[in-house]
Amino acid sequence: MGRTITRADLANAVCSKVNVSRAEAAELIDQIIEEIVSALERGESVRMSSFGAFEVRQKKERVGRNPKTGEEVPIEQRSVVTFRPSDVLKRYINEQAGNRL
Repeated sequence: MGRTITRADLANAVCSKVNVSRAEAAELIDQIIEEIVSALERGESVRMSSFGAFEVRQKKERVGRNPKTGEEVPIEQRSVVTFRPSDVLKRYINEQAGNRL
């Protein structure tokens, strides 16, 4: 499998494709991430055309089980962030996977 892409990797990619300094590219990446996080905190969905959608979902309280002891443990209600890829992204990923086989 591939490696993990970091913020620094994204900043380097932006820096090489757009005529900005590495520091400006890093700041741009940070601002984009901050805006996505802020929107999710407000309960808004974030949809990016041809990429996908981030949404906050509420999970209900439930009873879990400690796998070592078998003891039942309550799991509190919580918010989770989900990502749903667009059909364009799924099609692209599947085409790329077909090229590797």
